[in-house]
Amino acid sequence: QVQLVESGGGLVQAGGSLRLSCAVSGRTSGIYAMGWFRQVPGKERERVADISGSGLTTRYTDSVKGRFTISRDNAKNTVYLQMNSLKPEDTAVYYCAADDNLAAVTTAPRLRGQGTQVTVSS
Repeated sequence: QVQLVESGGGLVQAGGSLRLSCAVSGRTSGIYAMGWFRQVPGKERERVADISGSGLTTRYTDSVKGRFTISRDNAKNTVYLQMNSLKPEDTAVYYCAADDNLAAVTTAPRLRGQGTQVTVSS
């Protein structure tokens, strides 16, 4: 059984940085395309970034381009989200997700972690 466990969330001032990690257990993460979503209570889930199994393809939602970087270390079965120049509107619960390909991980991923809270104060 594959499990995704996020870590690295917390409270940071606007303009600051955080690095989220998503550890994949139970199966080699290199098989999966991975992604990060975020959700604020009362709002729809928002796709943030995703990365192919090889790591060669990365995609971002417009609001985080130039500020966030998704990466992966398949040897460590871990995916990262480096978040710089954080804004209060980035405040949300961030979820790691996985599926067999980028199309699936973007729309309705089969696997999802429990989430980690990111709070950006103004």
